[in-house]
Amino acid sequence: MKINFEEVLPQITDFLKSEAKTETIIGQAFQLGEYSCVPVMRVGMGFGSGGGEGNSPKEGRGEGMGVGGGMGMEPIGFLVTRGEAIQFLPTREKSGLASAFEKAPELMEKYFAAQKDGANAV
Repeated sequence: MKINFEEVLPQITDFLKSEAKTETIIGQAFQLGEYSCVPVMRVGMGFGSGGGEGNSPKEGRGEGMGVGGGMGMEPIGFLVTRGEAIQFLPTREKSGLASAFEKAPELMEKYFAAQKDGANAV
């Protein structure tokens, strides 16, 4: 059994091109009132192949091969525009340090406001 990779690979590539589109996983860009929303996604692909042949005194000659591929797609957010302003809205909550840094200005304001109120109460 011989497989011609030069013939198979373009077929696989064409299939992946047709499937790895934003419209496939989320949908096309859309309007929400005065906001324009464009989906953003992450795509990962992997391929592998292997083959071998051998001789056995009991079984005789044998050969085999395998080919595999995989693709994963995940929505990661939306680019949202309103007039001249553009903002990225992630689909997942931020965690860890990224979340803490994002909340730092608000927390500092609350802290200083509490300190000021405490100083005025004395």
